Formats: sequence, C-alpha cells, structure tokens
Amino acid sequence: MILSEEDKKLMDKMAGVIVSRRLTAIAIFFLESSRPLSFVGSQFLIFMQPFIQSIFNVQDYDRITKLMEDRNNVELFIQTIEDVESKRNKSVKNKRVS
Repeated sequence: MILSEEDKKLMDKMAGVIVSRRLTAIAIFFLESSRPLSFVGSQFLIFMQPFIQSIFNVQDYDRITKLMEDRNNVELFIQTIEDVESKRNKSVKNKRVS
C-alpha cells in the first residue's frame, strides 16, 4: 500500500500524541511485538478503540488501524515515532543548555 500525503501527516500527528504523552516505549514495544502478526495487531487496535477514543479522533484512529494491517506501514510508524521522540529530546536538551 502506497501512503498518501494525508496518511503520512496522520502518522506524524499520532506519533506526536504518543510522544507528548510519554508512551513512546510502550507504543514501540507493542508495534514491534505485533509486526509479525500485523493484521492481528491491527485487530487488537480495533478491540482497544473504546479506550483509545479518549485520546485520538475516531476517524484518525480507524485510518491508523487500517494502515497497521501492512507490515511496511508498521515499520514506517515506528520510525516516525522514533523521529518525533528524537526531535523532542533535542528540543528539551537545547532548552536546558540555554
């Protein structure tokens, strides 16, 4: 599946929410552990939807669950989360130096 620009923006947005709530390690652990069974992992995300709705927009969350059915997208999402976390850490480090 080729990601649209809208899908990439959605991944960035979701990664930002994950990092801002300091859920990076948990999210990456879940994504890594479900990668071999990406479809099953995406179904688990659907199961968790009632709990997650308090954090994410329902339409965005539905789209992410569809994207996570593809293993390549799982890897891309992990990389996106790691990139956002890295930028956050650099920003925090720069604020401490200033």
